[in-house]
Amino acid sequence: MSLLTVKDLEVHFATPEGEVTAVNKLNFALESGETLGIVGESGSGKSQTAFSLMGLLAKNGIVRGEAIFEGQSILGLNEKALNKIRAEKIAMIFQDPMTSLNPYLRVGEQLMEVLKLHKGMSRKEAFEESVRMLDAVKMPEARKRMKMFPHEFSGGMRQRVMIAMALLCRPKLLIADEPTTALDVTVQAQIMTLLGELKRDFNTAIIMITHDLGVVAGVCDKVLVMYAGRTMEYGTASQIFYQPTHPYTQGLLSAIPRLDADNAEALPTIPGNPPNLLKLPTGCPFQERCPHVMEICRREEPALLSQDQRQRACHWLPEELSA
Repeated sequence: MSLLTVKDLEVHFATPEGEVTAVNKLNFALESGETLGIVGESGSGKSQTAFSLMGLLAKNGIVRGEAIFEGQSILGLNEKALNKIRAEKIAMIFQDPMTSLNPYLRVGEQLMEVLKLHKGMSRKEAFEESVRMLDAVKMPEARKRMKMFPHEFSGGMRQRVMIAMALLCRPKLLIADEPTTALDVTVQAQIMTLLGELKRDFNTAIIMITHDLGVVAGVCDKVLVMYAGRTMEYGTASQIFYQPTHPYTQGLLSAIPRLDADNAEALPTIPGNPPNLLKLPTGCPFQERCPHVMEICRREEPALLSQDQRQRACHWLPEELSA
């Protein structure tokens, strides 16, 4: 049995202008110690997928479908049951560590609170365990940092604190929502290396949410490409990176700068903008930006084609799905 199985996940929001479908019929599975990358442009539904699993949707959000974690359905659980699962079994790293940490409390107090609340540790035990976890995430002078406030840390160090906090209870699943946002490329690489080491050392499954395909290249086992709340392509990292079959995936990959490319050559882009989720076009949601669009794409919404453990939401391109 998979650690996490998601079937036909939908997230809807009631707004004054009408109902918005942020996530539409999402399906994926995750094993222990495995990393799934969920990629796509802003507004594609990546973060709302994570929030629905954690029970953190806005009040006007409605979730449908099924999410089975360790044999238990976690959608629709009450707050008490969710709090038991959150942190202890599923933890999340949010996009902006500065707004996620309380600026009025020392970092050590925030780390120890997790252990005292969920593990029933004494203050002394919680302090020592927090220091050990800061050491594990490569925080320099970990014991000294326990007495410092968040504003005294750099962006990369705050992100390490958030990762340490998420791992204190040894969760089986870690959801990282844009963990490298606003960090320079050197620190980005350090954080991604750190997540890979933690996955290896703790056998933690990771869901990595990002808009940057390059970020997940060296970390993820599987990749789910989302657009307008839907799956465009899903497969192993090697399939997605070396044999992309959906035009959207191909567009994302071609937009990644390459070291071996001619500097004088313009970087390819995907023309246009993502569609308005209140007024999705009939047929394929990617049709207005697709270089291979055909008339049938404007009339019929493509269902997911499945072959060799990968999926693609494109029926009419001549290319066959690769093994």
